[in-house]
Amino acid sequence: MKKKALFNWSSGKDSALALYKIQQNDEYEISCLLTSVNQQFQRISMHGVRVELLEQQAQSIRLALEIMQIPEMPTMEVYEAVMQTTLSKLKNQGVTHSIFGDIFLEDLRKYREDKLAEIGFEGVFPLWKVPTLDLIQEFIALGFKTIVVCVNERFLDKSFVGRVIDQDFINDLPENVDVCGENGEFHTFTFDGPIFSKPIQFEVGEVVYRKYEKPKEEDSSDTACDTSASDAFDYGFWYCDLLSK
Repeated sequence: MKKKALFNWSSGKDSALALYKIQQNDEYEISCLLTSVNQQFQRISMHGVRVELLEQQAQSIRLALEIMQIPEMPTMEVYEAVMQTTLSKLKNQGVTHSIFGDIFLEDLRKYREDKLAEIGFEGVFPLWKVPTLDLIQEFIALGFKTIVVCVNERFLDKSFVGRVIDQDFINDLPENVDVCGENGEFHTFTFDGPIFSKPIQFEVGEVVYRKYEKPKEEDSSDTACDTSASDAFDYGFWYCDLLSK
């Protein structure tokens, strides 16, 4: 009997490859794609991709979509409360496992597993500890196509955002940047590949720069966004807007 699982879907390449690998065996039945969305702007958290493109992905993949509405720059307490409510609902539907595209961040995996254990879930990590260069080469070889929608200026300049990942992109990356962006260097939107019934149609819109302000209250600085580094608020992000066709 297959184990019923939810799939944590970011819309990017690691999610796409992890889902592909899960679908290659009969161990899990995927009940839905779970994605957190910025409640104010209706865009995927951290990636900045519009909800309508996320919905098109789910339709093409032929899986149900569960959206978690998250406030902008939520505290960990708020984020965890929304997550717990969502997972409890899915648990009542028979879901027992939660699948992630994480690759090598030990602290993040431990955090996920600890929180899942609190409500009786198990975490699944199909890409875990596979060398990232191997993963990105496999991703391209399988026919996946993905575009960079966000870069952290701490690691990459504006020229990298809006590019489709191919061998030239990999060759152009600085040595200190992981080829899969596992340390938050960049985020992607995957629009074609073996998990899709048809490609996602979009147009590349404007490129915008955004810098996040440090929370005024000290106790609210522990946010669920990618701002854990002590100098995180010294850097901004370049976003490439994608418009649905």
